[in-house]
Amino acid sequence: MNYIELNISVPNTEIAEILTAELSVLPFDSFVTESSTLKAYIPQDALVDCMAETNEILKSYNITDSRYVQIESQNWNALWESNFEPVDVDGKVFIRAPFHAPNVSADFEVIIMPKMSFGTGHHATTKMMVQMILLSNLSGKSGLDMGSGTGVLAIAACKCGAKTMDAVDIDDFAFENCQENIATNGVAEQITPLLGDVRVIAGRKYDFILANINRNILLADMDAYINTLNPGGELFMSGFLDADIDAITSAAVSKNLVPNHTLHTSGWAALSFIKP
Repeated sequence: MNYIELNISVPNTEIAEILTAELSVLPFDSFVTESSTLKAYIPQDALVDCMAETNEILKSYNITDSRYVQIESQNWNALWESNFEPVDVDGKVFIRAPFHAPNVSADFEVIIMPKMSFGTGHHATTKMMVQMILLSNLSGKSGLDMGSGTGVLAIAACKCGAKTMDAVDIDDFAFENCQENIATNGVAEQITPLLGDVRVIAGRKYDFILANINRNILLADMDAYINTLNPGGELFMSGFLDADIDAITSAAVSKNLVPNHTLHTSGWAALSFIKP
């Protein structure tokens, strides 16, 4: 599969973060910010159906300098290797690729070869979700990683004591990449990758749910998450901006969820709620 790299000249990091949130609603699945350029990656076939909407988003933020570049799939790994630096989460979790040196001082490592999947720990939302995991007692619990991408959150949860995890993603490449990454991290017997959308979790039950997606999907699928969450379970959500906190919180509280943790980083937010 060939990918398209959309190069967007941005005036500042705040606009880069906002555009990342806006474009993540579309089939863009990876983002890299380099200096004054935001690079957004999307399968070439998927771009056909959303190019007009993409251009409208850029126009709404007065972006006049952008271009689409075709990236052949065989060059993807080289691209990531040149851009992917290890991520340290509070000195406790070290997220790295297989070609990076280990960090023996961390509590544990998560080894990720991202390929074409979202979730390397670099984005503020992924890092905050790992911080949420560290704040919680997951020992012996069953969990769901919704929109799992590389599987980084499911892997981190297992390494923090979770007994089992389902890792759900709608993207074929994410599904395959997750399988590879859970094997690399020695947690393949604990994590079950599932290919599909929220419908695949119907009838399942979890003690906690990790959902790092985007505002629109979180609001649309919140009922499905709650239906699968055991009483006393916790729903962790990120993938949205500080400006979206009220909308997410209002929806959750209206469904009888109780607010628990809140984190903020670079204009992004992460929230957790407990089901009574």
